Amino acid sequence: MKRILLTPLLLLMTLPTLGETVMFSQDKQGALPAGWLAGVTGRGQPKWTIEADPTAPNGANVLKQSGSGDFPWCVKQDASITDGYVEVKFKPIAGRDDQAGGVVWRWKDGNQYYVARANALENNVSLYYTIGGRRHTIKYQETPVAARVWHTLRVEFAGSHIQVSLDGKRQIDVTDEHISGAGAVGVWTKADSVTVFDAFSFSAAVSK
Repeated sequence: MKRILLTPLLLLMTLPTLGETVMFSQDKQGALPAGWLAGVTGRGQPKWTIEADPTAPNGANVLKQSGSGDFPWCVKQDASITDGYVEVKFKPIAGRDDQAGGVVWRWKDGNQYYVARANALENNVSLYYTIGGRRHTIKYQETPVAARVWHTLRVEFAGSHIQVSLDGKRQIDVTDEHISGAGAVGVWTKADSVTVFDAFSFSAAVSK
């Protein structure tokens, strides 16, 4: 009988998962969502707030970044995942230098995490790791990213295997071993990007 060897990511897909979806519809406008922490890698003054947006997937509120900074981030503090997935719907609205929306995972603190992002000014999807507050490129992939349109960004990760998809299409499939172990998950922008997020979901693999 032929044996089928499963990669870590294929193995992850065979395991039960335990996940959550955050819609922001019940959060107080003008403040951070409950249980989330915001900050910036590097310098700047990011502004993360819940705002009304009738175009949101939930039909009510979004999480909006309208300040500026090197790399603003906002993470869900009670989520700790080693292997699993993270997904968000985002809409890049404005920004002279950047119009980016991204997700972070294995977030240890504001200086150490993975991030995948899509950029409407550059029309690409990128994968990075951040260590010691410095961002390092793993891979770029050119692809159209329309501004002022809702997109879905999803990352699946297991061990060193990482896959990044935009609007249901696989863009990046690589291995990287720079950051291991459990960490928080969240969302991310760059520079002066004004970006809104909704339908943030994540799931951790649960061993049988």
